[in-house]
Amino acid sequence: MKFFVKSLPINDIIRNLSRQFKMPLEEDCGELTIQLPDHLGEGFIRGISFDTGVGLIEYRCTFFHDLEIHFTLNQTHPLKFVFCSKGRIDHSFEKDDTCHTIYTYQNIIVSSSGHNGHVLHFKANETTHITSLEIIRSLFTQHNNCNFVGLDHRLNEIFQDTDAGERFYYHGNYSIRAADIVEEIDGKEITGFLRSIFLEAKAMEMLVIQIMQFQDDQREDKLPQILRRSDVEKVRKAIEIIESDLGMNHSVDFLAKEVGTNVNKLQEGFKHLLDLTVNKYVQQVKLEKAKEMLSSPDYNISQVVNLIGLNNRSYFAKIFKEKYGVSPKYFLNSQKDRARDDEEDQ
Repeated sequence: MKFFVKSLPINDIIRNLSRQFKMPLEEDCGELTIQLPDHLGEGFIRGISFDTGVGLIEYRCTFFHDLEIHFTLNQTHPLKFVFCSKGRIDHSFEKDDTCHTIYTYQNIIVSSSGHNGHVLHFKANETTHITSLEIIRSLFTQHNNCNFVGLDHRLNEIFQDTDAGERFYYHGNYSIRAADIVEEIDGKEITGFLRSIFLEAKAMEMLVIQIMQFQDDQREDKLPQILRRSDVEKVRKAIEIIESDLGMNHSVDFLAKEVGTNVNKLQEGFKHLLDLTVNKYVQQVKLEKAKEMLSSPDYNISQVVNLIGLNNRSYFAKIFKEKYGVSPKYFLNSQKDRARDDEEDQ
């Protein structure tokens, strides 16, 4: 199933799709939304255009059949920053059979050459959430942009390429902050005028984050410093390793290598998810397990210290008291006293 869009900017794209889908438009201060017709799928497509030449379009859809949207307007097409938050989508240039798959937590920066357009390929029965930041460069370059000073030379060139003389394609994993912005855009806590200026601010913030991420990926040392959304999955794997065997004292270096990242990224990920360093998290889960075991009559302090991988009882007593306000011995005795009182009450 194919649909052909020959309109710009984004608001006109939404109107065009509305006519083809034979579905009414919903409007909120310039943001247009169309629900998918029942025979086509579930979900919606919505978007908004701004006077700066920047626009946002969001596809939150499950199509019942493989579906293609062809953007075939016979003029220069926007510079696109496309984010996949759920599912996957294939992108190809018009008149080019090569498809690039964008998976969850990945993104592309893409510009077609000349009047050559773009094609988005949606898989049947696969829920996708795609957000595309689109820039009409002929409008965007008219605003105060400081001649794009400070940009990576390739981005500088592509932003100023208002006639689309060169094709451009970049594929990466988007950052945590970009993921947060996509989630914020998806919310509808505010409407009307506030929603409109909120979306414009978020679009510009997303552009800044994306440019910083691209430049981070171009580092000469090949060690990007910005935390990507995909890095969070590696942090979760590290957490699983830590929690699966508390008797081991894995180093941060070991954990980073085991999950396929570097120490800085792992530490940053723990800070983002848990607001703790790796070692502080290890200490926390060991102490929580120790407290749980000391609440049982089956363990004494020496056994607990060994089971959580600590060899020094004095150190264990120190960190236990720092966290819970009492010594392990006092806590253990209080648990015994409570159990004895419960037995006497029965």
